[in-house]
Amino acid sequence: MTNVGSGNARVQNYAGIVADAPPPSKPTRWAGIPADERTRDRRALLISAAFELFGADGDTATSVRAVCRNADLNARYFYESFIDRDELLGALYDEIAAVLADLLGTALLEAPDDPTARTRAGIETVLRFITEDPRRARVLFTEGRANPVLAERRRIARQALVEGTAAMGHDELARRDGDRPSTARTAEVAATLFGGAMEMLAEAWTDGRLGDDLDGVIDDATNLSMAIFERAADR
Repeated sequence: MTNVGSGNARVQNYAGIVADAPPPSKPTRWAGIPADERTRDRRALLISAAFELFGADGDTATSVRAVCRNADLNARYFYESFIDRDELLGALYDEIAAVLADLLGTALLEAPDDPTARTRAGIETVLRFITEDPRRARVLFTEGRANPVLAERRRIARQALVEGTAAMGHDELARRDGDRPSTARTAEVAATLFGGAMEMLAEAWTDGRLGDDLDGVIDDATNLSMAIFERAADR
């Protein structure tokens, strides 16, 4: 005699197992992407999230947890690309500074070959860059002053600006009046004043202390910078 009852039980048990089994897992957003591309893409997402948080709400809002949440990534992916939060902020600074450096290089190359035009091109490029997205100013100039990584990045950027400005000023002063013993010193002093002033100018413009006439601010900054240079040239 066929044991129909036990067979039905086996069928029912099997059906229960199938019903209780979890659904097949869905492919992740990284499925089919090579490992190195996945790492690069996740790094970019983290930097973008840091930019949004740091630029909008400042240093204290940019924790590892907040960045991962904003990027919709597990925390383990953070440490795939960065040792800690400071390294992430350094990478964010470097990325924005590189974009500005490219724009400055192009603007100076395209400017007429005279000190006033080059000075205006530099000032205008920086101010328009941070005006287009004020979050850039917070990363490059104003936010996270106590952060040692950002402080060092800013010191290096300021020194590079001073050295580049001093080199151009030296060449122009030497062309006008010969390369006297004091020429290099004068160019360095003028460049140092300009470098510090540009940081303060960017901060004041971003904070709204200079009104809303960007062209007027650029004109004033250019004229005052050139007044210092011309006074040095007439020494």
